[in-house]
Amino acid sequence: MAAGKPIVSIVMPVRNAADTVQAALDSLAAQTLTAWECIAVNDSSDDATAAILDAAAAGDKRIIPVSSRGTGIVDALNTGIAMASAPVIARMDADDISLPARLERQYEHLLANPGTGLVSCLVEHGGSSRRQAGYARYVRWINTLITHEQISLNRFVESPLAHPAVMFRKQLVKDHGGYRNGAFPEDYELWLRWLEAGVRMEKVPEKLFYWSDRDDRLSRTDERYSITAFYGMKTGYLARWLAANNPHHPHVVVWGAGRTTRKRVELLQELGIRVTRFIDINPVREGTVIHGIPVSMPDGLPPPEECFVLSYVGSAGARELIGAELKEKGFLPGTTWLPVA
Repeated sequence: MAAGKPIVSIVMPVRNAADTVQAALDSLAAQTLTAWECIAVNDSSDDATAAILDAAAAGDKRIIPVSSRGTGIVDALNTGIAMASAPVIARMDADDISLPARLERQYEHLLANPGTGLVSCLVEHGGSSRRQAGYARYVRWINTLITHEQISLNRFVESPLAHPAVMFRKQLVKDHGGYRNGAFPEDYELWLRWLEAGVRMEKVPEKLFYWSDRDDRLSRTDERYSITAFYGMKTGYLARWLAANNPHHPHVVVWGAGRTTRKRVELLQELGIRVTRFIDINPVREGTVIHGIPVSMPDGLPPPEECFVLSYVGSAGARELIGAELKEKGFLPGTTWLPVA
């Protein structure tokens, strides 16, 4: 696609990225879609980042360095979106690489699917699959979620999208709000809020993005991305989803009776959700009562017309096994049961 008035605005928050930002910008220069602008928002960097951005802008007028209107990634993101001149926003971070066809494939997807508000893609894990095994598993998992139905159904397991790999219509920000500051991951909160509002999200089923997994990334170092922050934020969205979709609301059956599951379920109970039964495969727990709630083996699960099941077991492979057993018993995902974690 030829250059001209920008049809895509790339919003790139940058903080002390002197060692990576040039490679990120070079990957944009290599895009097959050339009608873009990159709003590179300098978030109070104290290294050579500003000089690198200024030099890049001098050589390519599509690169627009600006200073954040506040402090932190949320302010930087909202600053970039406010300055964007195109109707479509693409996200990118200063330590990632967009493969050459990324912008074109995602833009064409939005063009061909006017009912879709956000499109992402499959991503390549940019780290050690052994040293960073947990994140590598997470990347493999999100790469299995391609359709809107898959993304929507699994939204309460973990964030179903790689944040810097998304492209969305700017109108969504006007209709449903942009990034919010708070004690939670800003991207996951945005996806849950937009999905709750009915925004359709899909992925181009191609690897178009190299997602860096550095030891100092915010998701590893910032309290907003801690497990406690994730659950404290997403439980409210889950409770509202159940109120709208669970035919037996506020009653649910929870598959999993371990300590971690019970702590997460307590957050739901505080919001009025009532657990009528735990299902567990540990025979030691069969017939016991935990905080007034009976524990049964899977054979004790009521039929789908009598209950709604939340599968809280998140260990590797367990979610798939539970899903298969629920399917055999006649449960339908999103209708009579839901995977959570």
